[in-house]
Amino acid sequence: MIYAGIDAGSRAIKIVLFDPIGSKLIGTGITDQGVEQARLAEELYEQTLRKAGLQRAQVRSVVATGYGRMRVRFADTTITEITCHACGVHHLVPDTRTILEIGGQDSKVILLEDGGRVRDFSMNDRCAAGTGRFLEVVAARMGVDLPGLGELSGRSEKPAVISNTCVVFAETEIIGLLAEGVSAPDIAAGIQVAIATRVATLAGRALAQPVCFTGGVALQSGMIRALESALRLPLHVAPNPQFTGALGAAILAGRRCS
Repeated sequence: MIYAGIDAGSRAIKIVLFDPIGSKLIGTGITDQGVEQARLAEELYEQTLRKAGLQRAQVRSVVATGYGRMRVRFADTTITEITCHACGVHHLVPDTRTILEIGGQDSKVILLEDGGRVRDFSMNDRCAAGTGRFLEVVAARMGVDLPGLGELSGRSEKPAVISNTCVVFAETEIIGLLAEGVSAPDIAAGIQVAIATRVATLAGRALAQPVCFTGGVALQSGMIRALESALRLPLHVAPNPQFTGALGAAILAGRRCS
């Protein structure tokens, strides 16, 4: 029997189809979030099923998570993203004790107990600084996509100091730095250092290890380097980090039916 998890995030909708027999991921799908969230989720679900060669009747249960979870009308139930990320990361990296998740709209630090249960968490959801949205704004200003921003920062010799933590003012500051002749790689690296510093402040000092970095921002090598430096510890990056919330939702869908 197949189970589906749908993470309707602030910037993207992600879907995972999961077969608990053999613990196999048998399908994934991702699309940009938009105004018509219900329609986008429905279409992505159908596309993902078709690619996997499945019919709806073969999916026993669907769990939705993320900010837009209430808009996924065909889901059987909803579960918070904190719980789903914890479940997904524990499945992939079982010894994880701390999860850092940087999404499009917020940053989360999730502390785990044995068995992947959530012990505590903290979240920054009051400002776009420290989130994927901040990186999107910077990438657009620099004329690159998000992967390109990571490559750009890798060429930095001296990261620029970004003093503003507000996205609007930081963008103005970036314009000023470019006018002063500061290189694009140094500005990109400076932004990543600023985000990493903000996340490190949210996390506090004594993080239980191993620490796993997840969410779409974890695909950026520059952010991995910046966070490791800010936290002064190594990070594990979850496989396919943008799908951990949806994976956790699919696993929890299976547990509901067992």
